[in-house]
Order: sequence, then C-alpha cells, then structure tokens
Amino acid sequence: MANIPAELKYSAEHEWVDGDPAVGAVVTVGITAHAADALGDIVYAEPPAVGDTVTAGEVCGELESTKAVSELYSPVTGKVTETNEALEAAPESINTDAYGAGWIFKVELTAAPQDLLTPEAYSALTA
Repeated sequence: MANIPAELKYSAEHEWVDGDPAVGAVVTVGITAHAADALGDIVYAEPPAVGDTVTAGEVCGELESTKAVSELYSPVTGKVTETNEALEAAPESINTDAYGAGWIFKVELTAAPQDLLTPEAYSALTA
C-alpha cells in the first residue's frame, strides 16, 4: 500500500480520519496523498468553520489547486472544533505532508462513523 497509513480510516471521497471513532471523541480529518496528487498543487484551502456542524458524505469546504476547485467532503458527522490555521499561509502542506502538517479540520463526533474504509479497502479503491 503506497502511502496509505495503516492507523487511519478512509472515505470513498479520499479523506482520512485519525482518532477514536466513538461518539464524543475528537478526530482529525484530511485528504489522502492520492487525492492531493490528483489535485495537483493546492493553492487555497477553505475548511468548515469552527462551530460548524458537518455531516458524513456532505460537502463542508473547498480546495483550490492549480488544476481546479474541488469540494471537500466530511467523512464523519459532528461539530468542528478546530481548523488547521497554518493552511492559510501554507496550503501546499496538504501536498507535501498530507497525513501530518496537511490535516484540515478536527471534529467532535455526534454519530459513530459509518462507511469508513480500512487501509486495505482504500488501497483497493485507488488501485
């Protein structure tokens, strides 16, 4: 599995989720290296705002690259507790460190995540 960390869960829309999937827990969300590569050089990220409610499978923001503007989907349902403010000055960190400095937002879960993929299933999806 090329650049698909084993400790994360994934969505079919190419987001990753890091953290305990229990209701009330806070998880971190970003896009996968596969998605970042497909988008090209990311020049602007518009995450959901702190306090916003996001719903799994629904659009919650945008990513703008040199190729296109793409919708950002939430892989989980809950309330946004934090956004990665460093992306304002350095959105390219999504390309260079998708699973680290390129995280996009954090969510306090109000529902248990459904339909998240294992690393193996995500690898098969992107093969």
